[in-house]
Amino acid sequence: MKLEGKSKKHIFRNLLFFLILLVITLRIILKDQSITQILDIIKEVKIQYILIAILCMMIYMMLEAVNLGRTLKALGEKSKFIKNVKYALIGFFFSSITPAASGGQPMQVYYMHKEKISVANSTLALLINLTSMQIITIGFALISLCFNYQYLNTALIIFFIVGILLNITALALLIIGVFSKRLSKWLVNVAIKILKIFRIKNIEEKQQKFEKELTKYQYSAKYIKENKILILKTILTTAIQFFIFYSITYWTYRSFGFSESNILEIVSMQSVLYATVSGIPSPGAVGVSEGAFIEIFRNVYPEGMIKSATLLNRGINFYLFVIISAFIVIINDLKRNNEVKE
Repeated sequence: MKLEGKSKKHIFRNLLFFLILLVITLRIILKDQSITQILDIIKEVKIQYILIAILCMMIYMMLEAVNLGRTLKALGEKSKFIKNVKYALIGFFFSSITPAASGGQPMQVYYMHKEKISVANSTLALLINLTSMQIITIGFALISLCFNYQYLNTALIIFFIVGILLNITALALLIIGVFSKRLSKWLVNVAIKILKIFRIKNIEEKQQKFEKELTKYQYSAKYIKENKILILKTILTTAIQFFIFYSITYWTYRSFGFSESNILEIVSMQSVLYATVSGIPSPGAVGVSEGAFIEIFRNVYPEGMIKSATLLNRGINFYLFVIISAFIVIINDLKRNNEVKE
């Protein structure tokens, strides 16, 4: 598997679209308030809480690595923790710059394959991880909605319903994809037909390779299905992971000197926010996430501080790690290119 020029151009286009959305979002947020005013407010925040928030984001990425590593190990793959963190960051980057986070898992499979991890096993590990994330996202959001429905206007309620329905649909497809032998075969046949349309060379060889990987995938899926403790551990780890992720909003709230709302209130509001925007097809839900944050948390922050809080919170739980993960992707590719030259 080689990342061809067309793929690199596609990545560049997605990144450009992401940056355009970011610029538009900033222009909308800043239309009634200058960046200088916002920066002056942010300068006054308590740094210890910002550091806690950044630490929470780091733990979030590490717990995803723990889930990937646990499943890969169960499937007989050798992958060190630091490499699993790298795969988590790579997935975060490509999910952030592609519509509906569609590029994350395929690129993780690509990078794992480059490091001798079976496509069948990496795909299954990622599907199980994604399934667990969907379960926790839906579960947290539905429970939290009972306490936070009053913060949603008509538009947000519609977005929330759409987001939950899309997440439930995705969850159903993931469960079928993990355990359905018939659907897996159908997907391979569809892939082969698509390759034939594009007149891909050596199609028979590729079909044999796909079917071989499918057999291995089905064997691995059967093994996972018979080891329910592994799935339960993954779901439990994901629950902790997402609670920590949602708590970033609480720590940024505390950094402004506020303490009227407790951590459970803020976490529950953030879980509703996440489920509301998770079905939006724009890269990283840029623009929509910021707008939804302002609407949901406008009763938590004073009017003059809500935009500063939006940018700071989103900066920590998204934009900062888009930058970090981009550097990881670049460094990893440069390292591999040097290894190939040698």
